[in-house]
Amino acid sequence: MSPHAARDPYTIRFEATVESREGREVVLDRTYFYPEGGGQPADRGAIAGIPVDDVQKRAGRVVHVLAGDGDPAAEGIDAGATVECAVDEAFRTYCMRAHTASHALYGAGRRLLDDLGYGGFGITEEKVRVDFSTPTAIDDATLVELERLVNEVVWDSRSVTWEEYPREEALSRDGIAFNTKTEEGIEGDTVRVVTIDGADEPWDAAACGGTHVSNTREIGPVTVLDRSNPGEGLTRVEFAVGGVGIARRVAEKRAALDAARAAETNVGDLPDAVARLREEREDLRSELADLRNRLVDVRIAELREGTIERDGRTWLVGEVEGLDANGLADRAQALAGDGADVVALVDGSSLAVATTGDPEAGAVVDEVTDEFGGGGGGSPTVAQGGGLDADGEEVVAFLRGE
Repeated sequence: MSPHAARDPYTIRFEATVESREGREVVLDRTYFYPEGGGQPADRGAIAGIPVDDVQKRAGRVVHVLAGDGDPAAEGIDAGATVECAVDEAFRTYCMRAHTASHALYGAGRRLLDDLGYGGFGITEEKVRVDFSTPTAIDDATLVELERLVNEVVWDSRSVTWEEYPREEALSRDGIAFNTKTEEGIEGDTVRVVTIDGADEPWDAAACGGTHVSNTREIGPVTVLDRSNPGEGLTRVEFAVGGVGIARRVAEKRAALDAARAAETNVGDLPDAVARLREEREDLRSELADLRNRLVDVRIAELREGTIERDGRTWLVGEVEGLDANGLADRAQALAGDGADVVALVDGSSLAVATTGDPEAGAVVDEVTDEFGGGGGGSPTVAQGGGLDADGEEVVAFLRGE
């Protein structure tokens, strides 16, 4: 069996013979560089001291793309030459940990989610994502439970193995996760299956060609970051391993401690403290709304004392603060016909007009917007205007005919 990064992921230094070279692209007689594929990025490293920019698999051959053009050292990398190769150990290790963590996460999903399907996977330097196909809603509590189960698997130090099976045998076995695209595009007569051991049954088994650690303890801490919906029927769960995950945990811990201190409680009692503060806030909002309504009532009473006669109708016009546009319209409508035929209330650049039908409320709003700009509309008895280029006093003076 020929050497392969996925079969021998711990091999990072080796010697090989150059089979061919075309410009920056080099094919070796043997390689442990992992070519980009299946959601895992290509390995980094060097061939004869020249950095490798990319690794791709084309027509069954692994093509190594050298960095730069015209490097004198690269002149010796010709067909037939023996070269020393080195895979970037830090990046390879990160990818091994991240890829194995995705299998551990999927295994956790098997235990929490209904009708689970595998929709895809990807590794970046900042995070890893697994796309679940499931009708189960993955809420915050589920994210926390996924993280707990994955880290328990890491702590349990479970063995991770990989083995190739005949294609039909792998497809017929229950419990092996296949990405739909992977299943449809299997090349060759065999399928490589990666298995994380379990107590009574495997924690996870999946068709996969990536690099993995041999024991879950090598993954290290896993931090679930977020979830999203990349497409219909899919939920994407993102997580981090290594430094990014540790930094996220530290930030969240610091934020929780700061919040607990501000709430004069401890982290464990923070949910109760937040619920209490929310209740207090709602009480204050209700109290504030009551006070505003009282002030509005006082202001309306003042305006009732200053109604005017215009065009044979009684007008109640004035500024009223503390109401939104809809609240302003509601108040105007409630007042129309109760001591006034036309009610026009102004708050900043907003206007609400209510009438008994003559004149039409919309016509009054049109008069104002023709004079001060903005726009508006409504029914014959209730209309609103906004975006007026004038202060409240000017609008009130115009409506009062002053």
